[in-house]
Amino acid sequence: MTVTRRLLALQAIDTSIDRLSARRTILRSGASVASARSTADAAEAEFGELRLRIDEMNRDASRFEHEIDTIGQKQTAEEKRLYDGSVVNVKEMEALQHEIASLKKRRSDREDELLALMEQREDLESQAADAQKRSAAEREKVEEVSSTGKEELQTIERDLSEMEVERTRILPDIPPDLLELYEELRPQKKGVGAAALTDGVCQGCHEQLSSVELDKLKKTDGVPRCEYCRRILVL
Repeated sequence: MTVTRRLLALQAIDTSIDRLSARRTILRSGASVASARSTADAAEAEFGELRLRIDEMNRDASRFEHEIDTIGQKQTAEEKRLYDGSVVNVKEMEALQHEIASLKKRRSDREDELLALMEQREDLESQAADAQKRSAAEREKVEEVSSTGKEELQTIERDLSEMEVERTRILPDIPPDLLELYEELRPQKKGVGAAALTDGVCQGCHEQLSSVELDKLKKTDGVPRCEYCRRILVL
């Protein structure tokens, strides 16, 4: 393997090390777990809010049922008075009939309200059931992401260790001045200090080199560099 190709192999290792190191940083920060936990918290909060609304509706339903029962009892009592012969005064009977009619209307109105409330509650209970399922699923996902993250982190640590060994093995085969230039270029060029030249195209910046420049590169005794991005080129 030529010196420049060893440099390209070093670049491949460094690119992998950079990628794995970035992923390791994310895993160590717990960002993935935090994101999953935030989603789970939101689903749980939605379920809790729905349950509160359902509880409120249950209290309203109980109040309506009690009121309907009370009105019904009063209506029954008034109807008994109307027909048991205890009321003989015409005006009093008319007033009693009016009161009974009013009680019937109030009871009917409350029954309609109760029915509408029950329909709303049924809809909310369906939403709550879905929210509860989502909440449980998101909590499981938190555990899954946490467990997977730990396993992935262990794999990354192992891979990084192996790559560092391979990197150390390659370094002595690269001249110090070329290695120094490569290390100087990497932070300037988004981690890529050396790139292959394929069909006249620099794989670092993906620019097509002119035929004149390609001819110069073939004849140069120095370090081949891209005329556009100035990365080291491996011909």
